[in-house]
Amino acid sequence: MTLKAWMPALAATAAIGLAACSAGSGSDDSGAVSADTDTVRHSLDPYPSTYTPRPSGVTLIQGATVLDGIGGEIENGDVLIENGRISAVGTGLEAPEGATVIDATGRYVTPGVIDIHSHLGAYPSPSVDAHSDGNEATQPVTAEVWVEHSVWPQDPGFDAALAGGVTTLHVLPGSANLFGGRGVTLRNVSGRTVQDMKFPDAPYTLKMACGENPSRVYGNRGQSPATDMGNMAGYRAAWIRASDYRDSWHDYWEAAENGEEADAPTRDLELETLMGVLDGEILIQMHCYRADQMAQVMDMSEEFGYQVTTFHHAVEAYKIPDLLAENGACAAVWADWGGFKMEAYDAVRENLAMTHANGACAMIHSDSDMGIQRLNQEVAKALGDGRRAGLEISDGEAWAWLSSNPAQALGIADQTGSLQPGLRADVVLWSGNPYSTYTRADQVWIDGAMSFDRRDEDEQPVRDFMLGQPGEGDD
Repeated sequence: MTLKAWMPALAATAAIGLAACSAGSGSDDSGAVSADTDTVRHSLDPYPSTYTPRPSGVTLIQGATVLDGIGGEIENGDVLIENGRISAVGTGLEAPEGATVIDATGRYVTPGVIDIHSHLGAYPSPSVDAHSDGNEATQPVTAEVWVEHSVWPQDPGFDAALAGGVTTLHVLPGSANLFGGRGVTLRNVSGRTVQDMKFPDAPYTLKMACGENPSRVYGNRGQSPATDMGNMAGYRAAWIRASDYRDSWHDYWEAAENGEEADAPTRDLELETLMGVLDGEILIQMHCYRADQMAQVMDMSEEFGYQVTTFHHAVEAYKIPDLLAENGACAAVWADWGGFKMEAYDAVRENLAMTHANGACAMIHSDSDMGIQRLNQEVAKALGDGRRAGLEISDGEAWAWLSSNPAQALGIADQTGSLQPGLRADVVLWSGNPYSTYTRADQVWIDGAMSFDRRDEDEQPVRDFMLGQPGEGDD
C-alpha cells in the first residue's frame, strides 16, 4: 500500500480507537466484566493538546510568487487568509472589506516550513547548553517514555526556528535505543506547557533506531545489542511481546462485547506503545542510514504487520527509492551531511533529489538546533545538486520537501503543509526567492495569526527565559 493510500486508513483506525476508548472506563477490583461494570479501556490521548490559535483577522497577500507546497507555482499570485484558514489562492483576488492588504511584489509566499526531525526543547540549544533530556539510554527498549515529558517550552531555539519560517516541528527522543520512545508534533508557538504547543489530534509517533548507535551504546556496556544482528533480534523479540499483548487485549475486548465474563490484561506502558503501532494508531519514525538496513527493516515490518512511515537520515535512500515507494515509506534526509561515521560513508549530495526523482516520498530535516533555522537553504543546496546531476526539478516541486511531504509523513497533511483552501493558514512571506542565501522570512503566520514580523519588534516573540538577557546591540 502506498503512503497516500495508507494515511486515510490510519486516520480511520485511530478515530475508531479513540471512540472506543471514550465509550467507557473502569471495572471492579478484579477487572472482570459484568452487567454492572464498563469494559476496561485506556485513553489513547491522556495528555491532550490545549493549543488555542491566537485571534486572527483577514489578510490578503498580493502580487507574490506563490509556491503552494504541492508542486504549483503562481507568478503575481495572491493568498487570502480568513478565520485562520487559507480562503483562496490565485491571481487577481479582491480584498474583503476590512482586510489587511500586503503588497508582496518581488517577494515569495510559501506554506510554513515543517521540520520532521527536531530535538528542540529536549536537547541543548545554543543559549542553554546544559539542557539535555531527550535520550533515555538505560535499556535498549524504552517505548514507554514520551519525549513530550522532557520538552522544555522555554527553549529559545523555538523562536530562532520561527524566524526561519518553521511553523510546525516534530520533536523526537534520541537514537541510543532500539525503541527510543514517543515523539510529539508541535505548533511553533509560545506556551506555558508543552500541551499548549501540541498540534491538535496529530498522531503519536514512535522513534526507532537501527545501525551503529544502539549497538555502540549497549555493546560498550557488554550487553546486547552489540551488533546489527543483535539489533534485529531485539526488535523482533519486542514485536513478539507486543503482538501477544495486543492479542490479549483484543481477545478481552471481544469477550466483553459478547457479554462474556473476562479479566482485563495487566497494563504495560512499553507494550501499550508498541500495540499502538500494530493497531495503526502510532507512526514509526526510524533513524536508519544504510540501504540494506532499511530494506531489512521493511521486511521486518511486513513480518509483524506494521508500517514504517519515515526513515530518518537515510543517507543511502538514493539506492532504494523503488523499495521505499513500494512500502509507502518516506525518507527524511540532510542536504549534505555524510562521512562522519562508517554508516554515513556512502552519502551523496544528490540523495534528496535522486530519491524524489525516482518516485519515493522525500523531504529535508534538520536534526540540529542550528540547521532548523535555515532549512530553506538546505533545500536550495539539495535542489542545486540535483539539477547539476541532470534532474529536472522545479522550485515548486522542491518546496514539498519542506512542507507537504513532512506533513504527510506526520499524518497532518489534511491540516497543514500546503496552500489549499480550508487548510490552516501557516504561511511565510519571504523577502525574495527562498532558495537564495540572502533571503529571510519577513513575516510568518500560524493559523492566520501574525507570529513573526522581522520589521516589527512587537511581533517577534521572546521566551520568558530570555527576558532580561543581553540582546543584540546591548552592552
